[in-house]
Amino acid sequence: MRVLVVTAVAAERDAVAAAAGPCDEVALPGGYALRRAAGVPVACDVLAAGVGPAAAAAGTATALTAATLAGAPYDLVVSAGIGGGFSPGPGACPEGSPSGAPLGSVVVADAIVAADLGAETPDGFTPVTELGFGTVAHLPDPALVKAVAAAAGAAAGTVVTVSTVTGSAARAAELAERHPGVLAEAMEGFGVAEAAAAHGVPVLEVRTISNAVGPRDRAAWRIGPALTALTGAFRTLPGALSAAAGPAPEPPPRSASPTREDPTSPRRTP
Repeated sequence: MRVLVVTAVAAERDAVAAAAGPCDEVALPGGYALRRAAGVPVACDVLAAGVGPAAAAAGTATALTAATLAGAPYDLVVSAGIGGGFSPGPGACPEGSPSGAPLGSVVVADAIVAADLGAETPDGFTPVTELGFGTVAHLPDPALVKAVAAAAGAAAGTVVTVSTVTGSAARAAELAERHPGVLAEAMEGFGVAEAAAAHGVPVLEVRTISNAVGPRDRAAWRIGPALTALTGAFRTLPGALSAAAGPAPEPPPRSASPTREDPTSPRRTP
């Protein structure tokens, strides 16, 4: 299996690559550079594509196109990095479990949602789908989400993608109300998912929580521990992907060599 992991910045890329082992650097068009680890049974390429959904989509599309043209397409794309965690609050999952993710925890998205793609109206925010355009959500394969989350000790839930990071309690509460059960906020997942969907490749999003969504308090951020948690989460990924894929099918039994010509077999005309 070939996996493309897309991060925003080099520190996140290096944290993922640390889990993959020794890496080679591979140049891509557009000035991008992949870190490549030839693992067995999972080969992992890691790309730092830039901050925000547009940069993430452009970098992901470049890597996917290059791989396809080289005759070695990817089987899975993963958007990865650190992110903000929502505090348990008024938003609740349909099953009734509280929303939110604490500092240092790992989140696997079961829905990758563009939270600010739409229009402001007198009645509040309207997503672009209600305006008759595009999409605002990508839903990763539930079985894959379950396997990866279980292996990493992660929570599974909605991760929203924003172009402007939340900086107030009011905005955090608004997002939690609009997206019940939301766990985390980041800036690249939806862009990665759009590019993956355009190429017909499955997508996941994995985030480790470095800060709380809300008022910006840099003194409370825990970026180092979140990057360490990201490395730990990706150490579990190969096993989770293998488990989700199931055992390899057994080869068909070899047919016995004939000892004499079968009269019912068609004859080859010289």
